[in-house]
Amino acid sequence: MKKENTKNQEINDAKNTSANEADTAQQTANTDNVAEPSAPQSDTVADEAESAANSEVQIDWRDKYIRLQAEFDNFRKRTLREKMDLIQSGGSDVLKAILPILDDMQRATAASEKSDDIASLREGERLVVQKFIDALRQKGVVEIEALDKDFDENLHEAVARFAAGEDKHGKVIDVVERGYMLGDKVLRFAKVVVGE
Repeated sequence: MKKENTKNQEINDAKNTSANEADTAQQTANTDNVAEPSAPQSDTVADEAESAANSEVQIDWRDKYIRLQAEFDNFRKRTLREKMDLIQSGGSDVLKAILPILDDMQRATAASEKSDDIASLREGERLVVQKFIDALRQKGVVEIEALDKDFDENLHEAVARFAAGEDKHGKVIDVVERGYMLGDKVLRFAKVVVGE
């Protein structure tokens, strides 16, 4: 009888196990049914992820824009500073070239007070003027040739007209103030008298 009870027990255990497996399968099926309606929730999660990615891209582009703007501002400031330095150093070069001429002029003035030799004083003045012209020429400054040339409004400024005959018509007959050029640019127009 014990054997029969054991056999019945095994059959009951097998039935219980089958019933448990059926319940588990039913619960799994119910879980799957619940998961299907949640599919739109996964779309929402995907949309949120995409939105977060777009937000990160916007932040990245905004950061790049701000950095580019800062770099441009630094470039502009650096360029202005370099221009100011160039202007100041260019002016200092010209001043250094003129200082020896000032020294010569002061020596000439001191010599003129002590000497009565007019010829040597004139020669000294001529040498100082020539030295000054050479210093300007080294810096690219040249005099505008005007006397007996055709009047050119790009180089000359007419301060008067004078009847000088047919052969001098439209020509410069006198230079009131000399003009100078720096390279191709006019520093000062020559003030001239033009013949009519």
